[in-house]
Amino acid sequence: MVSEQIEKRGINNKKILSAMLDIPRHLFVNEAQREYAYNDYPLSIGEGQTISQPYIVALMTSLLELKGDEIILEIGTGSGYQAAILAKLAETVYSIEKIEVLAKRAMSVLMMLNIKNVHIMVGNGSIGVQGGSFDRIIVTAASPDLPEPLIEQLKDDGIMVIPVGEKYSQMLIVVKKKHGEITKEEKGGCIFVPLIGKYGFDSQFN
Repeated sequence: MVSEQIEKRGINNKKILSAMLDIPRHLFVNEAQREYAYNDYPLSIGEGQTISQPYIVALMTSLLELKGDEIILEIGTGSGYQAAILAKLAETVYSIEKIEVLAKRAMSVLMMLNIKNVHIMVGNGSIGVQGGSFDRIIVTAASPDLPEPLIEQLKDDGIMVIPVGEKYSQMLIVVKKKHGEITKEEKGGCIFVPLIGKYGFDSQFN
């Protein structure tokens, strides 16, 4: 998976490659799908959610430009696989999942792997963590626009990676904050499940 799907597509950060070699991806998918866990496509994890294809996980991780001492906010825990990769590369990961059964399942796998620097919360990811302040934010669900609370919670010199666009077609955006100013850079098309919540596609979820 790492050599064929990730290195050959231009991602050569040794720490990211090492993390993806270390984390057993098959543990984060349903047992019936484990033979497909290392293939180059997303898989359903139930509840209408997916685990992203390995390349997208590696790409989004690389775009965060991690040095190792960051406090990260992840929006959309899902299977917990992305959080597990980030846990190898940063100081602490806070992850928000709206579906409680997925949050519990992800935490169970992380505990089994003895990953202790990921903290999973159940709630509305589109509003982030009230009063929170993060070096990096990664959003693994599609948003119609940049959620204002997440922009506010991004520290100066921080980076956010987020898919933005329509429900079924988005652009992966890298957001950087410098001296309070925001810049955006497009990194290619993608398709993610929709972000649900006040600043996502369904404002009925609180």
